[in-house]
Amino acid sequence: MASGVDARLLKSTKFPPEFSQKVDMQKVNVQVIKKWIANRISDILGNEDDVVIELCFNLVEGVRHPDVKALQIQLTGFLEKETAAFCKELWNLLLSAQASPQGVPKELLEAKKLELMQEKVCEESMTC
Repeated sequence: MASGVDARLLKSTKFPPEFSQKVDMQKVNVQVIKKWIANRISDILGNEDDVVIELCFNLVEGVRHPDVKALQIQLTGFLEKETAAFCKELWNLLLSAQASPQGVPKELLEAKKLELMQEKVCEESMTC
């Protein structure tokens, strides 16, 4: 599947230690992760690039246990210097999601709670 260039890059690239942990996508709420992926890639690129977003979706949800190292190699041409940080953030969210009973990363749940609390404070004080 990987070309010779990809195989060389896989061997020569230093990956974070968490990349050695497997993720079981059957334990992950894929819709939540896909929304995060689409938003994050759009933030990085400065626009919504459906091709890159779909590529990432396919690499993540195409198999039960995605290969984050191959994902990082595949996305490097599109996300360039942001690729390693994006993949590390994504992988940490996936690891968190598979450990959660709802399949949703606790980081995203906390962020949503904070957002809702801020909206409530804003509505109560009418200072928005």
